[in-house]
Formats: sequence, C-alpha cells, structure tokens
Amino acid sequence: MDTTINYQERINTLIDKSEADVVALIPGANMVYFTGLHFHLMERPIIALLSRDGLAFIIPELEVPMVKHTLNMPATFFSWNDATGYMNAFRDAAIQLNLLDRIFAVDGLTMRVFEWLTFKKVGVSADEALDVRRVLLGVRAIKSSEEIERQRRAMQLSEAALEKTLQKIQFGMTERTIMNLLKQELENAGSQGIGFDPIVLTGEKTGQPHGNPADRPLGENELLLFDFGGMVDGYSADITRTFCVGEPPDEIKRMHEAVLQANEAAMLLARPGVTAGEVDQAARDVIEKAGLGEYFMHRTGHGLGLEMHEYPNIAPNNDMVLEPGMVFTIEPGVYIPDVGGIRIEDVVAVTDDGIDCLTSFPRSMTFG
Repeated sequence: MDTTINYQERINTLIDKSEADVVALIPGANMVYFTGLHFHLMERPIIALLSRDGLAFIIPELEVPMVKHTLNMPATFFSWNDATGYMNAFRDAAIQLNLLDRIFAVDGLTMRVFEWLTFKKVGVSADEALDVRRVLLGVRAIKSSEEIERQRRAMQLSEAALEKTLQKIQFGMTERTIMNLLKQELENAGSQGIGFDPIVLTGEKTGQPHGNPADRPLGENELLLFDFGGMVDGYSADITRTFCVGEPPDEIKRMHEAVLQANEAAMLLARPGVTAGEVDQAARDVIEKAGLGEYFMHRTGHGLGLEMHEYPNIAPNNDMVLEPGMVFTIEPGVYIPDVGGIRIEDVVAVTDDGIDCLTSFPRSMTFG
C-alpha cells in the first residue's frame, strides 16, 4: 500500500459521486485504486466494501494477516475458510454493516455472477444495486501528479528499452525473436512488468491493428511495428512506433505522413474544455483528407492508468469534456490490406491550459 495516498479520501469521493452508501469491489484495478491491495482474481471470493465508515472485507482467513500488515487504515474483516465456506461471511457482513437497508452498489463491469447471487441469498437487494462502473472510471480518470509521474517514468524506461532493441535489429529476425529482445530490454530498464503482451509485427502484417507476433522474418525495405508498454508501480506506459528497415516505398511514405499529421493535429487540439470526440475528429479529418479514411478503423485513443483502457475514450461523438489530470493515448493509424499499416502512439496528460506529452521518442520511420 502506498502510504502517501489518502484512500479514505478516494472512497469519500466515490461515495459522493455514486450516491451509494456502500460500494462492493472485487480484486482488480478498482480495488487497487481505492484500497492499495493487489489480489489475484480466483475462485475464493474477496470483496472490499467501501463506505464513509471505512473499509470492510469479505475475505479468506488466510489472507487476513497480509492485509493487516499492508493496510494503513482501520478495517473490519468477515473472514471464512475452506472448511466453513463463505456464505456466513457474506451473511455477517450484510447484517453487521446493515447492507439490507442501505444503498448498495457494485462495479457491473467486473462483479461476477456467483458473488452477486451470494449477496442476493443473504438478503441484500442485489436486483436494485447501483451499477457504478462509470463513476469508478470517472474518479480514476483524474490522475494525481504522483500518478502522472509514475506514468512518465514508465514511458521513459519503455523508450530506453525500444532504443536498445533497435540497436540489435537484424534482417531475418522473426517477430517473436524481436519481441523477446524487447521484453528483456524492458526488464533491464527496470520495468516492473508489462501492461500487455508486446505487439511486434513486420511487413504486411503491420496492417493488422492487433496482430500477434509469430515466426515471420523481417525482410529488407519492410515495415516494423512496435506497440508495448513497461510498468512502474502498477501504472503502464503505451507507445507505438512504426519503422521501415530500409527504403520505404512512396505509398508507405504517404501513409506515414498522414498518420503523423493526424497525431499532431489531435495533440494540437487537446486541452481542457475540448471533448474527446473533437480530438478524435481532428485526427480523423487529416486522414480522410489524405484519402485514407476507410483505412482508419479504430478510435484515436484511450485513457491509460492502472489499466490499459480507461477513461476518456478518444472516440467519435464522445462528448466527455477533457479535464486537467486526464491521461490518454493519441494513436491514429492507417492499415491497408496486403500493404501494411502505420500507427504512431503517444501518451499525453491534460494540464490546466493544454497537454504534457509524456512520450519523447522520435516519430520518424528511420532509426539507427
């Protein structure tokens, strides 16, 4: 648990915005954000119950010592073991926390059916529970300066790893080999994990936005795409760069120029008071003007934090207004079948009067 974070303050903000009395969370990014606790999601239910009164947990008794050692705030424990099962722990929590008469809320995006049904069995009005997934994401969307600094450090080590990997690139290397080189360089740079399995694609496979690295070898005068992110204290980086190893054909040059200009147009517009949809449209207009609109098949960006995809979605017609503290990607792309694809992705943080770009790696197609 990060002792610099006031978790009760975060909980109070959530309660204010959700209009709930108690919010139930299962292991995942939301539990980390509001309690500082990391658990694997497994068959043993672990529930954090958040309220103005503080924290309570429905939890296997084998986990209680670790939580008591980690937490820097009071908590109530309704523990259970494999011999007795978890039903009585749910029932005791429902009665002692008065869940039967309070406004109860869950994260509808992650709460599993068996946990929801168990709340129903002990008398909690689960059918009337509030789904506060949007509120949870909205609270997490406004990053503190400490969170942004962690993301900046994650970007810096990711860029260092990319630079080291590029120095080792040779013709004939497979996508999988290059991906493994990148993962090793991320570890060498101090990454505390990876936000997602790196995407390393070559040649015409770069035309697959989420292609899987395989045994295709890198050829001369071919595209080479990296999409990956290192991690610092649970916060991920996300960067995409597309290179040409050799001399790019004219069609590829035109694609790259259009995507680069789209990236720059979106960054130029992004600032407080602008909507996410307007930022998306700024990038989309450039690519459509270049005659490549049909090949831009995804949103311009997504929020980034404890998870790879958070608020705000930089997507068409999204009227969410950008606010200081929001962190998101700007990653327009063009993907032409049997030719290849270009994507250029940067991460920006919204400031009081503009944006702070957390990415600094060159955007050109050449390297070395």
